[in-house]
Amino acid sequence: MKLSIITLTLGIISAMAPVAMAQRHPLGTVNAETPEGALLQQIGQTEDEGKKLGMLEQFAAQHPKHDAIGWVYEQMQAGYLKAGQPDKAIDAGEKLLAIDADDLDAAHNNLKAAEAKKDPDQVLKWSAKTSELARKMVASPKPADADAAEDWNRRQDFAKQVDTYTEYSLYAAALQTTDAGKRAQLGEGLMARNPKSQYMRLVGDVTVNAYRQLNQNDKALAFGEKALEVDQSSEDILAFEANQYLEKKRDPDKVVAYSAKIVELMASKPAPQGVSEADWAKKKSTMSGLAHFMGGSTLYNQKKLAAADKELRAGIPLVEGNDPLKAATLFYAGLTAYDLKNIPDALKFNQQCAAIKSQFQAQAAKNVNVMKQQAAAGK
Repeated sequence: MKLSIITLTLGIISAMAPVAMAQRHPLGTVNAETPEGALLQQIGQTEDEGKKLGMLEQFAAQHPKHDAIGWVYEQMQAGYLKAGQPDKAIDAGEKLLAIDADDLDAAHNNLKAAEAKKDPDQVLKWSAKTSELARKMVASPKPADADAAEDWNRRQDFAKQVDTYTEYSLYAAALQTTDAGKRAQLGEGLMARNPKSQYMRLVGDVTVNAYRQLNQNDKALAFGEKALEVDQSSEDILAFEANQYLEKKRDPDKVVAYSAKIVELMASKPAPQGVSEADWAKKKSTMSGLAHFMGGSTLYNQKKLAAADKELRAGIPLVEGNDPLKAATLFYAGLTAYDLKNIPDALKFNQQCAAIKSQFQAQAAKNVNVMKQQAAAGK
């Protein structure tokens, strides 16, 4: 996927962020005869956003225990976000949460501030807090009073939208950060939050690749396995998992199953957005060839010769241009054909393998000599 398309997608989804609920901290009655009341009145009458923020800061500093302080912090947080001052927005949000620990709007705005900072740690923190408060609101009992129930319904809808947005925020941050460790943390955060999230499929590849970049293949394997329990539409994760199990000589049935799934996917999956048909055709061939080799070689080692023969033969034409993989496929095809007593094909596959410089070249050449000697001896 091209960067321009990713950027466009993020912009579209960001524009769909849930709209905040009504003010949770009403201003109340203002007595303009008092110094603090006069200042509040001035704040309300000022149209210049910069001046208004300055007066709000003045009020907060001079009257931190005033009944209107919640309203003031709410205005400050919104003003800081608009002015592009995310650190101050987060500070105001934390003060709001100190007043009302269930203030979902404050937490949500802090998440937006963290996103504006492009700070993965802050996104993790405020995504988790916002989701916690949203789910608490969703779990709240419905009031018996009709008017209260109508407001409850509105808050339910808002909370559900916000909770979904917290999942998107983790995905978007994982896509944007260049730090592999942070990408992995964000992916793990989403997995822990909601393994069935609509964004899990998108962030799965990112997280597995992040662990691989960190040379933490065991963590990549574990994360990939959890991702595949929910969704098996990523050929890259399937290939990584199957290859890891193949190298570790573990779970041969998973190697076979994941390899078969790759072949199935590649037969029907359309080119992803931003990938040319030519590039996609090349990847389909490469991935299918790899899958046929992994499944076929594993089936050979399980002594399931007929199934191995079918897989390896299907893989041979797909691995052209990839000499190491072609040599490996031909070598195992030769072994399988030999065990099936198909000596002509066994000889042919070994001869083709011996013509390729690879780790199998020397053994394939020896196999050719042995088969020729056996043929000469009439065996």
